[in-house]
Amino acid sequence: MEKLVVGILAHVDAGKTTLSEGILYLTGKIRKLGRVDHKDAYLDTYNLERERGITIFSKQAEFELGNRGITLLDTPGHVDFSAEMERTLQVLDYAILVINGMDGVQSHTMTLWRLLERYQIPTFLFVNKMDQQGTDHDALLADLKNHLHENCVDFGKTEGAEEGFSSEQMENIAVCDEKLLEKYLEEGEVGPEEVTRLIIERKVFPCYFGSALKMGGVKYLIGGLEHYTANPLYPEAFGAK
Repeated sequence: MEKLVVGILAHVDAGKTTLSEGILYLTGKIRKLGRVDHKDAYLDTYNLERERGITIFSKQAEFELGNRGITLLDTPGHVDFSAEMERTLQVLDYAILVINGMDGVQSHTMTLWRLLERYQIPTFLFVNKMDQQGTDHDALLADLKNHLHENCVDFGKTEGAEEGFSSEQMENIAVCDEKLLEKYLEEGEVGPEEVTRLIIERKVFPCYFGSALKMGGVKYLIGGLEHYTANPLYPEAFGAK
């Protein structure tokens, strides 16, 4: 079976562990949804974590997605434990950066973004807590483009586009790469292989909006991980740290 290592990173209280919980539940790894505030989250195993409602140590869980085994790493969001988080970056194939929809991009989010850039890790973004009053999808997307990267593209499902991307989404993806733009102008299509390539090359950053607590948008994020990721190419010679 093919294997991928995916890490979840975020500013403290963005809902990282809740999102991990939702992913594990929807992929059939756990049968009951735990909650951080109920002190029964699957990945918060340490007593102090349950007591304080924060992640202190990086945790891992495994689940299957199609014909691929995924190792999910939930990392601490609190700045005091960032050394623990940075240690996991060296083993990641992909990262999911969670952003609190109420706060937008925070200073620690920028720090995480710079680390992901330094380690050249392909990144998916999940804007959480969109069920709360006062969250504005368009303003948040503009915030991501402004503070993180102009190639942050909304990959969420749009009305009338059940399968694949809408023409607007395809256009937004195509403009991130000159060769793909030429092909798109000729053929009017953007294939999944091209999207996967752009994500690996960090030319496109797929964004999903939802609520991890109410399971909104989580299935689309899982679908993105299933369809737009590829196994890394490893060198012939064995190497390890």
